[in-house]
Amino acid sequence: MKERLLALLQPLNLAGMFTLLAVGMALRWMPPDRLPYGVALLVAFAVLLLSADVWPRTAWWRPLSIVLMPLIALVLIWLDPRPSVSPVLLVVWTAVMALSISLRTTLIAVVVVDIAYYVLLLIDGSSAPLTVVLIHGGFQAFAALCAWYATSAERARDALARVNADLLATRALLADSARNNERLRVARELHDVAGHKLTAMTLNLRALAADPAFAGRHEIAIAQQLSSELLSDIRGIVQAIRHDRGLDLATALRALAAPLPRPTLRLRIDDSVHVTDPAVAEAILRLVQEALTNSARHADADVVQVALSCDAGRLRIQVEDDGHVRGALREGNGLAGMRERIVAAGGSLDLSTSARGAMRIEASLPA
Repeated sequence: MKERLLALLQPLNLAGMFTLLAVGMALRWMPPDRLPYGVALLVAFAVLLLSADVWPRTAWWRPLSIVLMPLIALVLIWLDPRPSVSPVLLVVWTAVMALSISLRTTLIAVVVVDIAYYVLLLIDGSSAPLTVVLIHGGFQAFAALCAWYATSAERARDALARVNADLLATRALLADSARNNERLRVARELHDVAGHKLTAMTLNLRALAADPAFAGRHEIAIAQQLSSELLSDIRGIVQAIRHDRGLDLATALRALAAPLPRPTLRLRIDDSVHVTDPAVAEAILRLVQEALTNSARHADADVVQVALSCDAGRLRIQVEDDGHVRGALREGNGLAGMRERIVAAGGSLDLSTSARGAMRIEASLPA
């Protein structure tokens, strides 16, 4: 809730509220009998302008607000048709709509609303209705283009953040895999070189101890004991080095989510989870990546919870966010790709919604 209230301080909202304040000050020249209606309509316009950032987004609220805002502006113009600042509200509405839907749809809607504005001016008997509409239409086009470029820049920034997160997570997995390979190489070298030579030394010392000329030498017995202990120590070290602790999924998953502004990743990995297959680790990484993307784009989630556990020889992945799925749950390209990766790795995927409407992903992979 705090984050949504802070969204009111965004530059676009501040500019919009400053514009509404100027329009409100100009309403004092409206006929007194119409002034209460004008103020009420202006307040309703302000509520619609700010509602998308204060309350959670739903499937119906944003389209409804986009439809109501120009209607309110046209009614204000009708209440006070003389040259006034009320048409500026159409410019504000255009910017809001360009941030929400495609530029083409925005321009079509602007043309339709401006035709209605032109008709109102004709009914009022304006001397130059087309000129007035064209002037405001120019401002609307400017606002639409500015909003569209801002949205494009934001999408490019988010895409860059996702690519950066993907690179960081992949680098973490590669680095961990390289460390494991180096540990195995060192273990093999110790076993093949040092272990072989110590075994040969032990055999030679045993032969010397069996020789009557050296049988009574205390130094031979000590050397035998030291070589035997050293060989045992090296075997223990090799066994410890060769012990595969698995890939570091926690580091890779946190690296995947770190560059993203939202949602926040809450990760829980049981101690029993032990992933050594890079293909399985890659499937988990892509599953969580797609879940984060879907939660941000389609569910408006702030937090995504990911839990990994082992049960009956299978690796269980559970993902759930705090958002709300809009409409029926459908498998698009992202979810279909997620399912294909999991199945290719020998696993299964189940998609559902929780009681509060949040998406829930449950996957099973070979442990």
